[in-house]
Amino acid sequence: MKWKEKIIGLQSYQPGRTINEVKQAYGLENITKLASNENPYGYSPTVRKALQEGTTQFELYPDGAASSLKKALSDYLQLPTEQIILGNGSDDLLSIISRSLLQPGNNTVMANPSFSQYKHNATVEGAEIREVPLVDGKHDLPAMLEAIDEDTAVVWVCSPNNPTGVYITSEELTAFLDDVPRDVLVVLDEAYREYVTAEDYPDSLELIKRYPNLIAVRTFSKIYGLASFRVGYGYGNLDIISQLEPVRQPFNVNTLGQAVGEIALGDQDFIKDCREKNRKGLEQFYSFCEREGLHYFPSQANFILMDVKADANKAFEYLMSKGYIIRSGQALGFPTYIRVTVGSAEENEGFLEQLQGFLETQRTGKLA
Repeated sequence: MKWKEKIIGLQSYQPGRTINEVKQAYGLENITKLASNENPYGYSPTVRKALQEGTTQFELYPDGAASSLKKALSDYLQLPTEQIILGNGSDDLLSIISRSLLQPGNNTVMANPSFSQYKHNATVEGAEIREVPLVDGKHDLPAMLEAIDEDTAVVWVCSPNNPTGVYITSEELTAFLDDVPRDVLVVLDEAYREYVTAEDYPDSLELIKRYPNLIAVRTFSKIYGLASFRVGYGYGNLDIISQLEPVRQPFNVNTLGQAVGEIALGDQDFIKDCREKNRKGLEQFYSFCEREGLHYFPSQANFILMDVKADANKAFEYLMSKGYIIRSGQALGFPTYIRVTVGSAEENEGFLEQLQGFLETQRTGKLA
């Protein structure tokens, strides 16, 4: 087989352990999953009601243009539908962008560590990858600017950043965009935008009017709680969207995803409530870390990256044996840190109690 040389040995995306896997491995009845940044409060009651009552002709293809959902997004964002593109999750949009612009002979710039699929997609397309280390968990935008040259095609900016949760201010992003060449596409990944409470967070809807080389990407998988339906969207300059649309697979957003996305978008009270609960949950983690003397990155997302001052894989295994699935920082570029999704107040309390137990084992050398 004439495989692309770049994909030989390439590892597929490694999702977190499933609840059933952990139940079977450790003989546990109750598992709390705090690994994949899902919404612990599920999705809007209006979505639940619609799913219970609705009927759909599943033998028919979805609306290939996702007309109704796109119109709802157009009204919500106050943008023409022609400036909006939909994806099978925002991952799909990242892949579409990579397929459209990256190839052997050009390069792409990204922070490190950041969302793994930027690098993964670039590897598949054979582009040169230029990674710029984070500074205090944050994109080093001046250094990213220096990494751009005449062969740069795409720059990836994740804010709030995964896995640190740190965001880029409006002033910082505007200064960066002012200096990026106009023939370089800047992708602003805003997967966690709806969790942000910082007042100086950039308004990407205004920025796309000023910068014709900017596209923002969002998802229904996080605060909207629709991860299983795989719905994401992006918006930007008309020229950008019109170039990306032919690369999008036909019918890439399924019928149920289109329907529930539109319904979920209409319940912004649910989104506000989840954002407020998430902020309180982060405060639970902050208080614990400060009490225990653990470093953490202040987060504008629905997760926290904290230093447990030990091998992160050991913490991962210990916590999993106690019924809590989290993410080890070993694979994220932070070998002594763990990334934990903010759960409900009760889930957070239970997790922190078990984390306290792990920290005790590290101090005393005795297994709990």
